[in-house]
Amino acid sequence: MHPELIALLAEAADAPPDWAEAITPESRLDEDLLLDECELAALGELLRRRFGPSADLAALRAGLDLPALEALTVADLHRLLPEEDAR
Repeated sequence: MHPELIALLAEAADAPPDWAEAITPESRLDEDLLLDECELAALGELLRRRFGPSADLAALRAGLDLPALEALTVADLHRLLPEEDAR
């Protein structure tokens, strides 16, 4: 997993450093990480600033129904990263 992605998740969640230790690719943004709409918006902005316009969380979420939104994982975020950053 991309360490910067984990750091951005922690920053968006305003979480303590040890919070990030439990994050896995299968961690769901909603159920496992308990990110609310404000935190998701902050994360989206952080992703775009760091990785560019292709890392568009809002566009990804806009195309999903409720069950898919609930199932969105850190691995899904990782796939948003430009290829050289996703390794």
